[in-house]
Amino acid sequence: MPKSDKKKKILVVDDAKFIRTRIKNIVEKMDFAEVIGEASNGDEAFNKYKELKPDLVTMDLVMPNSDGIKAIEKIMAFDKHAKIVVISAIGQEMSILEATEKGAKDFINKPFKDEEILKTLERYLNVKK
Repeated sequence: MPKSDKKKKILVVDDAKFIRTRIKNIVEKMDFAEVIGEASNGDEAFNKYKELKPDLVTMDLVMPNSDGIKAIEKIMAFDKHAKIVVISAIGQEMSILEATEKGAKDFINKPFKDEEILKTLERYLNVKK
């Protein structure tokens, strides 16, 4: 059966593969969304965003090469309507503040609960239950 065009498209950005896989597994349980791409650093995130045009991005802040803050800046400059939700570790309050100033819509602290991801994605993808 072909994938529905009605599903919201999500790009998952984190340098840790196990975190990307965990987020992907949570999204796969949702009938309204699907992961269409993954990136492990900020440069890759920006390039994938341009290529895939997702409805929402989950973004880690601390990554090698180009971090999440730089990626948020570049994505927001490219698409001022981009929806970016930061998923990063506790203890990065300044980075989280900077991320929201640059355009991130929300943040979820690691370690996270599946339900937090689900509720946040529902809210920003405007899913009606």
